Amino acid sequence: MTTSLADEFETYRPRLFGLAYRMLGSAADAEDVVQDAYLRFSGAGRADVERPGAWLAKVVTNLCLTRLTSARARRERYPGPWLPEPVVTADGALGPLESAEQRDAVSLALLVLLERLTPTERAVYVLREAFAYTHRDIAGVLDLSEANSRQLYRRAVGRLAVPAARFEVPAERRTLLVDSFLSAAREGDLAGLERLFAEDVVWWSDGGGQVSAARRPVEGREKVLRFLAGVAGRAGAEAFALSVAEVNGHDALIVHGPAGADGVAGPTGVITFEVGDGVITEVRVVMNPGKLEFLGRQLERARDRG
Repeated sequence: MTTSLADEFETYRPRLFGLAYRMLGSAADAEDVVQDAYLRFSGAGRADVERPGAWLAKVVTNLCLTRLTSARARRERYPGPWLPEPVVTADGALGPLESAEQRDAVSLALLVLLERLTPTERAVYVLREAFAYTHRDIAGVLDLSEANSRQLYRRAVGRLAVPAARFEVPAERRTLLVDSFLSAAREGDLAGLERLFAEDVVWWSDGGGQVSAARRPVEGREKVLRFLAGVAGRAGAEAFALSVAEVNGHDALIVHGPAGADGVAGPTGVITFEVGDGVITEVRVVMNPGKLEFLGRQLERARDRG
């Protein structure tokens, strides 16, 4: 029985989405890139594609490189801090995340750091770190020499300067901190939150100019607590609910707004945490409605399955 091109492409779709998402930090853009790759794949025909996996990886990578060039200019004009789109990962949306390194590799924190890299450096780093490509394979994808691929990889690693300690936080400690934050937030316990935060904690909010959010990072424990006290004091705050989910490889909180006409409370925010030395060092909150659409569809599918 001959497999159709569409069926064959579907076997590669999850891996291609994971590649595009890591390259772009946007689930919506990653979906568009994967769809563009499908159109090219279906137009090429079997005779023109000897190794579909390698061919598609090259197409997706180059489509992402084109998008990254224009995305950088848009992000420079972005109102307030720019954060990647959050993705629920418990269902394998970004592939298997079996180790601490794999989980950290899709965290919002690392995706933000990847913005430091040139598009080509980012491609080399993602292909090497996330997909274990050899430098020979990377050279083939990007039309580089192996020596150039190695040089770009070393440069990317140096520019990222990811602390080794990121990988040394036990998962149980992360879970405990998120659960403690959830309990304190529900009870309005600012003293409890104070105990969870590092002295130099930073709170990032991404409203994209669509919803009310801090336009600059809030730095320091005292300022963050004052900021949270102000948020808690706003009218209608009690209408929102919080739940825990695995987002970008780690436990996170999903903020659910008031229920709509269908009785379902959609996501209005996602709160992710960075942990170091047993306390919360950074908090990133995505509230831009456009960045929550993909995650909202993930949650809807999970409800339908449940």
